[in-house]
Amino acid sequence: MSRHLPSHAGNEKGELPSLEDAVRTAVAATASFFVAYLAQMPEAYWATIATLVVMQSTLGATLTLSIGRMVATALGAVCGAVEAIYFGANLIAFTVAVFVMGLCSIALRLEKTAYRYAGITLAVVVLIPHAHSPWMTALHRFIEVSIGILVALVVAALWPEREQGALATSNSDNAKKQET
Repeated sequence: MSRHLPSHAGNEKGELPSLEDAVRTAVAATASFFVAYLAQMPEAYWATIATLVVMQSTLGATLTLSIGRMVATALGAVCGAVEAIYFGANLIAFTVAVFVMGLCSIALRLEKTAYRYAGITLAVVVLIPHAHSPWMTALHRFIEVSIGILVALVVAALWPEREQGALATSNSDNAKKQET
C-alpha cells in the first residue's frame, strides 16, 4: 500500500509541505480567526480562508501578492456593494461587474491571483444574502480578508519558511557527522 503513497523524494522544488509548514499554517489560520473574532467580524472564517491562501507563498512573494490581494478585495467589495444596491443579485449585472473588475485589474496591473480575490469578494457580497446593508457587508468582507492577509504576513515575517533543499542538506550533513 505504501508504494501508492507519494514520497518526499524528489521534493527538490519544495512543492510538498513539511511538518513545519503544517504547524506554521495551523498557527496562522487559528490566529487570524481569533483576531477577526475579537474584532467582532460577523464571518471571521473569511480571515482564516485568506490566511490559508497567503501562507502558501514565500515571504517575498507573499508581500508583493498581498498588496495586490488587498487592493483587489477592496475593488470587489466596492463593485459588489454598488451592484447589490442598484441591481441586486442580477446575473447579467454580476457578469458585467466581473468583466469590469477584470478591466480594472488590467489597468491596475493586478496579478491573476488578485483578480480572483476581487471576483470572490464580489460574489460573496452580491450572491449570498446578508442581514446588513451592501456597504456594511462589503466593509466586513474587506476587513475580514485584510485581517487574514495581515496575520499571514506577520507569521511569515516572524517565522520564515526554510528552504526544503537546505533543510535536507543540513540533515544529511548532521547524519554524516554522527557516523564519524
